[in-house]
Amino acid sequence: MNERTRLTLAARPAPAEGEPAAADKTRAWQVSPARAEKLKEQARDMRRNPTEAEALLWEGLKDKKCGGFSFTRQVVMGSAIVDFACRSRWLVVETGGASEAEMARNALSDRKLTDVGVRVLRFADDAILADVAGVLAQIAEELQKPFDKPQPASANRGGERPPRTASRGGNRHDGARAPRRFTGGRK
Repeated sequence: MNERTRLTLAARPAPAEGEPAAADKTRAWQVSPARAEKLKEQARDMRRNPTEAEALLWEGLKDKKCGGFSFTRQVVMGSAIVDFACRSRWLVVETGGASEAEMARNALSDRKLTDVGVRVLRFADDAILADVAGVLAQIAEELQKPFDKPQPASANRGGERPPRTASRGGNRHDGARAPRRFTGGRK
């Protein structure tokens, strides 16, 4: 009898030559269970106690008010917590001050996110409090821009996908699906 293989997320083969794929870069995001639990608790606390700017911006983002897209707040992504995330459009909106230490940490966080294909918009708290409508307009504009979703490493190893040679599932040569006939019995 053949032995069944077990699929695990950790047992990925090494990427092909060249730049590692986006899915491979997320492996660096793996955090210990204790750290993940701590981040989850911290995100929960941040949702319960938002800053004034976060609360004001959340009013314009919640319930699909911004362009009809759904946002979640205080989302754990890897080893960081992002303020607002639109998962369907791979967009993160960050708020915060402009202290030098915070700027260095933010730059590192932004680079990690952009390496895996996430777009990051960052706004200062003062800008949000002064003109929340303008900030929401910039977010809505970014949501409308086309973007490429990162492909997993296994989906595109070594370049382009080879063309299909055989027709499957009743597909015709022109790409349209052929009508199925009812035979009255089981397949």
